[in-house]
Amino acid sequence: MHFLRHFITITKHKILVFNYCLRAGIIKQGITHDLSKYSFTEFYNGAKYYSGCFSPNHNERLDKGYSEAWMHHKGRNKHHSEYWVDIDLKQGIYVPVLMPNKYIVENICDRIAASKVYNKKNFKPIYVLDYFLKEKDRIIMHEHSKLILQKLLNIYVENGLKYILKYLKKTKKLKDFGLQI
Repeated sequence: MHFLRHFITITKHKILVFNYCLRAGIIKQGITHDLSKYSFTEFYNGAKYYSGCFSPNHNERLDKGYSEAWMHHKGRNKHHSEYWVDIDLKQGIYVPVLMPNKYIVENICDRIAASKVYNKKNFKPIYVLDYFLKEKDRIIMHEHSKLILQKLLNIYVENGLKYILKYLKKTKKLKDFGLQI
């Protein structure tokens, strides 16, 4: 068990996300971001499956066939696209729904911080976009939310952290992200 190492990792991540959210103008999300990681279900499994190089959820999946910590986490944190899934009454199936902008912004802050924490000194901004592009076709996310996220990650890679955080702070409406529904 790696209780201390896991605590340090998730706390570093939380501090980075708080800083980015503050600069992006979503202070409440910065404060409440990932508080569930300190709950028993997420913290215990995180410490048990800790590696320091990537999310412990992967190792938990390898061991159990699923990640109890991830299922707990995604149901409590609105910055994850999997939170935004509901039943379409016309089709009678679960479908992704459009994520509100403030959670897309938090998702970007989360992705950048996670990449920095796990890649440490090897971090490069392109890693954030590359990871999204690698997982894009398998994640459950509304297509317009994917387009917005990809556009914003491209802006981040092209212009840097300071620029994207200022851009996100001044951009309040979906149409301001350059995508109409």
